[in-house]
Amino acid sequence: MQPVSKAAQPVWIRTLIGWHVVFYGMLAVVVVGAVTSSELTAERRTTYLALIAVLAFAYRFLAMPAMLSRNWVWSNVYRLLMIACIAVAVGIFPQSVFILFIVSPQIWLLSRRTLDAVLLTLLLLVAVGTAQLWSAGWTTDAFWSILPWMVISLAVSSMLGIWIDRVIAQSQQRADLIEELESTRDELAAAHHSAGVMAERERMAREIHDTLAQGMTSIVMLAQTASVELSRGGVDAVAGRLSAIEDNARENLAEARALVAAFTPVALSEATLSEALRRQAERFRAETGIDVQVVLDMPDDEVAALPQGQQVVLLRSAQEALANVRKHAAATSVLITLSMTDDGVEISVSDDGSGFEPSDAGGGYGLAAMRGRVEESGGSVQVDSAPGRGTRVQVLIPSNSQENS
Repeated sequence: MQPVSKAAQPVWIRTLIGWHVVFYGMLAVVVVGAVTSSELTAERRTTYLALIAVLAFAYRFLAMPAMLSRNWVWSNVYRLLMIACIAVAVGIFPQSVFILFIVSPQIWLLSRRTLDAVLLTLLLLVAVGTAQLWSAGWTTDAFWSILPWMVISLAVSSMLGIWIDRVIAQSQQRADLIEELESTRDELAAAHHSAGVMAERERMAREIHDTLAQGMTSIVMLAQTASVELSRGGVDAVAGRLSAIEDNARENLAEARALVAAFTPVALSEATLSEALRRQAERFRAETGIDVQVVLDMPDDEVAALPQGQQVVLLRSAQEALANVRKHAAATSVLITLSMTDDGVEISVSDDGSGFEPSDAGGGYGLAAMRGRVEESGGSVQVDSAPGRGTRVQVLIPSNSQENS
């Protein structure tokens, strides 16, 4: 038998309470029997009560702790002391032999191995049988009278002990399984938490890239342009650039506050998607001088009825595509098209810039962030480009995509 784990102890504590009550109850019965018996002399009664007291204290301070800790030394000391006390007590007062029914299971409960339990059970029965023979005067009739009861007691004790051993083994297995399941649950919870943290970090990185980073890029480019125009004496042009810088800074501040509060993008909180796209195009045209046209192949009311999550993805995709045009395309015109197809809602951003080979594209964060955002919504991103032939970015959001709350 193995030590009872901490996970199993609460169950065993509740189970052992019954054992303790029955044991002390039987001790009380034999004490009452000895006190009221007229067969015992005062000296024998005193010796008997002293033995029962030793057994009661030994059970409390040796057996009970050993049942939980499975301490081998305490278990053996108690069982040997218990066998001695029971044998002498039965020799003094044979009627107390029925106490074997409670002490025999204790031997099994405190054993580590089945062989130990069998040997100690046999020792207990031999000691008690010898004590009965001594009390009966060592007669042959007493021997043959006691022998069947000892054999029956050995068989019953062995069967009861084997049952106790199996119950303890099964309880230990269940305790180990529960402990393993709890450990697995904790590991899964930690893994889910880690995955959630990484997903949130990735989402925040995309949000920052699509809002604050692009806004800061616009401010830097406007400041550089203003510096060049100032050196040429273009005061009016510089004033226009400063006004654009102020507008960008204010919008970035509002986006930063929205990110902190986890709100909808500022552009969509103040206007519909159609209006946000048109404003984005006008600002881009004013900042870069590139002609930007917005074409809506669906009514404004249908655009406004799109789920908020889809509108956010479509707006962010257009912003990222325009940011790439600003940084890489050297284009003169851009066309933004929003349409409803059989497969869902599609937005495309086409430019007449220098283009590139999609298979040779670098590991920039912008396009990867766009793909990640779109794929989370169940959509897809397609990039068509070739050197000298411009670029077209298409984002498709299936019509059955649901807004992420």
